[in-house]
Amino acid sequence: MKFGVVIFPGSNCDHDAYHVISKHVGQPVDFVWHRETDLSSFDAIVIPGGFSYGDYLRAGALASHSPVMRAVKDFAANGGYVLGICNGFQILCEAGLLPGALVRNENLHFICDHIHVRVETTETPFTANLAARQILHLPIAHAEGNYVCDEATFAELTRDERIIFRYCDHEGTTNPAANPNGSHNSIAGICNEARNVLGLMPHPERACEDLLGSSDGSPIFRSLTSTLAAKAAR
Repeated sequence: MKFGVVIFPGSNCDHDAYHVISKHVGQPVDFVWHRETDLSSFDAIVIPGGFSYGDYLRAGALASHSPVMRAVKDFAANGGYVLGICNGFQILCEAGLLPGALVRNENLHFICDHIHVRVETTETPFTANLAARQILHLPIAHAEGNYVCDEATFAELTRDERIIFRYCDHEGTTNPAANPNGSHNSIAGICNEARNVLGLMPHPERACEDLLGSSDGSPIFRSLTSTLAAKAAR
């Protein structure tokens, strides 16, 4: 199996993702420049955090029109796995790969903190090694992490169990005080209908070593690796 980590002008978590995949998960990984159009050699694509194109217009708006995103759309349509983290989540929404949008945090400030999220379902390639309602301690760093959508979209996400992570307190309870950015229904991560595309605002790649304060992000990458290994063994 092979991972690709996309680099846009302004990406700043690309090396973090590369390090986790190569050193902690122990899988082959290459960087993918934003002008690349051929993803045929990859089994999974990571769109990392950062400030692609300086977050001009809306966060992720310019990056969503990059040549590589046209390739990512085809990649996902053919069953490839795509993980978008923070700015990557914003890009996936702007590109139409995930519904809804990420707007300014409710308090209008950039937030850099460690928060808790609750795993809502293990029925995805990205959460298969986790437990339902497991609480993860992960860092966030964003100014536009407030997930919004219309009520029809929210009903669809709820009905199809596509809300994968919710912000919560240390006991696993969702409440306004534990919702750092005002996201609708405490949403921290969602997947597409086919469940092969995941976007989340917290940074699991920054939480794979206890030295950094948490290793709770590691199972997300290991879940995807296990899914790819099982797929290859069929």
